Amino acid sequence: MPDILLMESNYHDVTISPLSIEASMSNRQKQSKPMKYSDAGVDIDAGDALIVDIVPHAKRTRRAGADSSLGGFGGLFDLKAAGFTDPVLVAATDGVGTKLELAKRTGLHRGIGIDLVAMCANDILAQGAMPLFFLDYFATGKLDRSMATEVIAGISDGCLLADCALIGGETAEMPGMYPAGSYDLAGFCVGAAERGSLLTPGQTKAGDIAIALPSSGLHSNGYSLVRKIIKLSGVALDAAPPFDSAAATLGEAVMAPTRIYQQAAATALEKGGINGIVHVTGGGLIENPPRVYDDDLALHIDCAARPLPPIFGWLRDQGAMDIQELARTFNCGIGLVILVDSNKSDDVLSALQNDPEPDAWIAGTLTNRNADSAVVLDKSDSWLVW
Repeated sequence: MPDILLMESNYHDVTISPLSIEASMSNRQKQSKPMKYSDAGVDIDAGDALIVDIVPHAKRTRRAGADSSLGGFGGLFDLKAAGFTDPVLVAATDGVGTKLELAKRTGLHRGIGIDLVAMCANDILAQGAMPLFFLDYFATGKLDRSMATEVIAGISDGCLLADCALIGGETAEMPGMYPAGSYDLAGFCVGAAERGSLLTPGQTKAGDIAIALPSSGLHSNGYSLVRKIIKLSGVALDAAPPFDSAAATLGEAVMAPTRIYQQAAATALEKGGINGIVHVTGGGLIENPPRVYDDDLALHIDCAARPLPPIFGWLRDQGAMDIQELARTFNCGIGLVILVDSNKSDDVLSALQNDPEPDAWIAGTLTNRNADSAVVLDKSDSWLVW
């Protein structure tokens, strides 16, 4: 990360009055020893050491157009070297929300870094563009070098999955701003597509087929409710999951990193016939799909086409949630929706199932809208069992 310690505030010119100078001299006389920044809780040496720790992780993310060197005032990316002729840039920024609270309680920090990249990179993919480079912002009250390294190692993992370079970032140590052991994250991703190839809402039409790609679990949305339901359930995070899961503990199950769909999107776009891509994030299956089609269309999702994953069934039952609210809060097992021309859907589905997405399936159809709902959950009763 180029500027590794942002100490409490940026530097600004300050005008000092004679009265303030006199007060400053008086205070200086009361101070028995020279003060250092560490006396205020900021450890510059720890920040410098962190750079050494994270440089190898950033170097793992090298790709055409970026060399992933750290330490300057800004990161560089060469679009021509990346193979673009007439590119349009697409930018996205996001965080991981209150999933950070569960990271603190479980000690599972590396997946949080993947989440951060996924939330941004998947939004880039939804535009029909490919992620190119990524920057992060890590803020904490007291720098824990090992924890910060773990998070940034996860960010590098995510960048590898998204085929984008980690070209810089910021680590801010701000005593008094965050409680012990806590931190906050933000991510910034820039991607590109050749001019004229970006996806727009006007491209989608009635008859388009919705291909669904499975999520890895909760991804990074709805965690304020998840934490409340876990508390109400009385199940400890280090206990075995009370639902069918490959995870050893409930904590591991709810902390599963968000999937990154770069390979799937690239495969689908190369095959052709793609009219829209939906990244299912905050707002779940109800509020995200309408972002890519006009008001006169509705997406019919066939809930019976794939069972509701057990983790969502458990949350539904513990929180006494109805299906509509469940689908408005969570992805319900669908992390990405690809809307395809009906005459190309079989080819796209076969291409996806052949390599990057063996579990992809036809989840529904885009139709002319005849009711108030922009998303219709057909056969939703099938999601009442798990």
